[in-house]
Amino acid sequence: MSELAIIILAAGQGTRMKSSRPKILHRLAGVSIVAHVLATAEELGAAHIIAVVRHERDAVAAAISEQVPQAIIVDQDESPGTGRAVELGLASLPEDFAGQVLVLSADVPLLDAATVRALVASHELAGNALTLLSAYFSDPTGSGRIIRDADGAFESIVEQKDADPEQLLITEINSGVYVFDATALRTALAAIGTDNAQNERYLTDAAAGIRASGGRIEAVPVSDPWLVAGINDRAQLSAAAVELNARIVRGWQLAGVTIQDPATTWIDLTANLAEDVEILPGTQIRGATVIERDAVIGPDTTLLDCEVGEGAKVKRTDAELAVIGKNATVGPFAYLRPGTYLGEDGKIGTFVETKNSRIGAGSKVPHLSYIGDTTIGEGTNLGAGAITANYDDLTKHRTEIGSHVHAGSHNVFVAPVRIGDGAKTGAGTVVRKDVPPGALAITVAQQRNMTGWVEAHRAGTAAAKAAAARSETTD
Repeated sequence: MSELAIIILAAGQGTRMKSSRPKILHRLAGVSIVAHVLATAEELGAAHIIAVVRHERDAVAAAISEQVPQAIIVDQDESPGTGRAVELGLASLPEDFAGQVLVLSADVPLLDAATVRALVASHELAGNALTLLSAYFSDPTGSGRIIRDADGAFESIVEQKDADPEQLLITEINSGVYVFDATALRTALAAIGTDNAQNERYLTDAAAGIRASGGRIEAVPVSDPWLVAGINDRAQLSAAAVELNARIVRGWQLAGVTIQDPATTWIDLTANLAEDVEILPGTQIRGATVIERDAVIGPDTTLLDCEVGEGAKVKRTDAELAVIGKNATVGPFAYLRPGTYLGEDGKIGTFVETKNSRIGAGSKVPHLSYIGDTTIGEGTNLGAGAITANYDDLTKHRTEIGSHVHAGSHNVFVAPVRIGDGAKTGAGTVVRKDVPPGALAITVAQQRNMTGWVEAHRAGTAAAKAAAARSETTD
């Protein structure tokens, strides 16, 4: 579409969101609202992409430029209205541009490139001066209405605040998506004023000017109203999120992923799942997470920007920026913090927290442990309650545990410390210095039994009576 220019209206304040964050920077399926619109614009391959900004100008402009560096950023001035915004955007195009101008709203995120392509093609085939998308909503409140004549042809657009009671009953609404002939648009914009309830220069008034000059206008109803659903408040954002997620989930199901409960499964647009992955209820696949085939994720699991290998099983786990190897197992109730790497056939078990640690192939941290800033070799097993004490209240230190090490239960490794290959540690050991390969490290004091202590010091208690009764039967 080399003769197409796209103007994205991104200047609105979005007061109904009641947020310090610009409305179009709120997130939907893992990316900002405006990012969805920008992705559609890029997919169309237009010669020019222009974004008109104003509210929270720097934040919005930065987000747009990061995603589409070639986008032209235009600042809306003090003159209010969508008509003025488009006029400023149009002025940034080359003076001799005579193609088609597509106008999109930055808060209409579900509109896809295929629908827009069909709209542009219909516009060009019919030789229209203006073609716009409309939609039928059961509750059109807040939207401009499409007025048609007795034959059903487009007649005009009337805004909600300017509509009379009869017009308010109309359910066909203006979606805010337009394709203009550039020459017709320039002429029409020059003539529009502010004679309306808002005292703004409405872009919709350009339609009246085009029609008065004999230009052909067509309103094309979209078959799926969700495609043109705008987001003005958090309730609408939530509704759009549910709808978009349902479409994402269905897409993955059709691509060969088993999803047991679509209603409780959330998958971001940026995630990537292979065939034969199985997702159990209550699971969120967020960010740039990649899951290889035959992996089973869930139930009740959240993965953010993680890599999960083929055949791995991750159950009731919260993980971020973690790599889980082929056929590894994680959980239940595990917490994998950024920098965790679990090798092939490895295990991070129940109530284990890991951070900035590499756990080698076949190594296991089965339960009740904290492993931070640690490197573990292959085939090592840490007993229950293992802790790598990595922080001395000033600096984080690393622990290095070799391959085929067996650590007893309730061990504390006081970093920096190194455990050699094949070494063993006894239960309850506090390791404060390096352990050579093949050595046994223990810090257990000799056990001392003080016979009769309970009867002497806790006389009359249930424990003392039980001890006395036991002594009598063994005498």
